[in-house]
Amino acid sequence: MARLKDKYKNEIAPALAKDFDIKNPMAIPRIEKVVINMGIGEAIANAKVLDTAAEELRVITGQKPVITKAKKSIASFKLRQGMNIGTMVTLRGERMYEFLDRLISVALPRVRDFRGISGKAFDGRGNYTLGIREQLIFPEIDFNKVEKTRGMNISIVTTAKNDEQSRALLKALGMPFRQ
Repeated sequence: MARLKDKYKNEIAPALAKDFDIKNPMAIPRIEKVVINMGIGEAIANAKVLDTAAEELRVITGQKPVITKAKKSIASFKLRQGMNIGTMVTLRGERMYEFLDRLISVALPRVRDFRGISGKAFDGRGNYTLGIREQLIFPEIDFNKVEKTRGMNISIVTTAKNDEQSRALLKALGMPFRQ
């Protein structure tokens, strides 16, 4: 069992139930899934860039990414509907907890001039989205093989009813919020 999942079941869930006065154990906020999205705009001109980005995302998450396609055409960007423009991975279960554990304890502290993550990136329904500027903060990526640094969006989807419960859940899991 993942270290973070074990901590959630034994320590965090009972504490959240007590703090928010939740009687039903199924109503306790928990993490549902983690979605990692990497948009590659330069894939319009060079399709091989998408393959290297997909491989890097596979190494980071341990799961094969899905190639995302453009939903509509935008003439000023020379983009046509259906063109490949990004990669995405949805993590659930054990892989989700393993990824979150590596993100919180290893990757985020490696960010240059790190002072914590913003507490304002909640969407009002208890979900949190975090933007990362470069993939090099993950130790799985070999620095010598990287051609170009790329950013990614990490969305943490929770079952929390509001941002307050979600913030308490993420803080208990060890997410380093800015003071």
